[in-house]
Amino acid sequence: MRILAHSHPGIERVGRLRWPLAGIGAFSLLGMMAAFATAPADNANNVAQQTIVETLDALAPQLVGVSADNEYLREERVQRGDTLSSLLIRLGVNDAEAFNFIRNDPRTQQIARQLRPGKAVSVRTGEGGDLHTLYFPLNGKDASLVVERRNGRLEASEQAMTLEARTVFKSGEIRYSLFGATDTAGIPDAVATQLAEVFGADIDFLRDLRKGDRFSVVYEMLQHRGQFVRSGRILAAEFVNNQKTFTAYWHTTSDGHGGYYSRNGESLRKAFLRSPLEFSRVTSGFTSARFHPVLQTWRAHKGVDYGAPIGTSVRTVADGVVEFAGQQSGYGNLLVIRHSGAYSSAYGHLKGFAAGIRKGTSVQQGETVAYVGQTGLATGPHLHYEFRINGQQVNPLAVNLPPATPLDPKQLASFRNSLPAQDELMQLARQVSVTTSE
Repeated sequence: MRILAHSHPGIERVGRLRWPLAGIGAFSLLGMMAAFATAPADNANNVAQQTIVETLDALAPQLVGVSADNEYLREERVQRGDTLSSLLIRLGVNDAEAFNFIRNDPRTQQIARQLRPGKAVSVRTGEGGDLHTLYFPLNGKDASLVVERRNGRLEASEQAMTLEARTVFKSGEIRYSLFGATDTAGIPDAVATQLAEVFGADIDFLRDLRKGDRFSVVYEMLQHRGQFVRSGRILAAEFVNNQKTFTAYWHTTSDGHGGYYSRNGESLRKAFLRSPLEFSRVTSGFTSARFHPVLQTWRAHKGVDYGAPIGTSVRTVADGVVEFAGQQSGYGNLLVIRHSGAYSSAYGHLKGFAAGIRKGTSVQQGETVAYVGQTGLATGPHLHYEFRINGQQVNPLAVNLPPATPLDPKQLASFRNSLPAQDELMQLARQVSVTTSE
């Protein structure tokens, strides 16, 4: 087997390497490189040599048991403007049958639609460029589309990726916005969104942020065959907002459910979210007298309007059961969810409902249940949100929301036992140079 133009991160740090590796010779090369890295040298050489050793060590499992037949492993990242043909040519595929199969087979046509720049695609080919196997990661799935030649015929199938988690430590400082700071710090948007959700009950990320606020975060990055696939969950985080420090630690209870807790073991997951939209702006508040833009008269507005584009996801503010999903006079498309006790919530002017949402459906806090629209008596796209107690609307931005269920004594003891290890992770994150968003 031969490995060409492999874009493993270690290789990228020392330049594009091309190694002919086959059978026993590959293992001999590994041994020589390991011995070479122990020889005295200056610091720069040691770094480069160690990078090569780490790269070869990572590739070694792929070489075990491989025959000495001439087979090549090539990996390339999709470039902006790539087509299916240009990508396969750069991968060294010289196989008309494979081109036609990938272009025309119904299972492989999604490859052309998912050529996202930066995606790592790899192939195994024969010496003449005939395709043996192609691995193409699929968008939105922890799976790859695999095209392989079996018994002389090409076949395509989805195969689940075996993901490994790596822990990442980052810090940042707010200059203008949360996403500006996380972008500058190289933190994925999905992690930034999690950060806002974790601390969302204590910090209003639209109105409460201050220039100079700082954060440190420990999170997982999931990788497959040495390539990062997507971010995972936040493990620990700290946010200093207006000189007040908030902390969050992930903890899994004995029943398998996980959540975020403060150092005192208090759940950061409130029984109710303050807002049904992740990021938006209030366009009309809760009031006893508002001039209605459609009816052209003064009347009470017993809800909060959030401006957002049509199609924006609406999430339920708490666990509950759908009580009503349909059209209702001025509300247009309306969704009403019954929560525990005397609480319920209503979402109006919707474009439509999420799949499976109907009367009697159970929903979980934060789940997408509908989409922002402009139905009913609405002059523009927005969400009308109501929070109700015993059927009466109350101001959701002012009401004291009930707390979530606390940890029982046994689980609290388990959480406290895990704190020393969690604190070590946070200390490492704090030591990362704070990056200021411009």
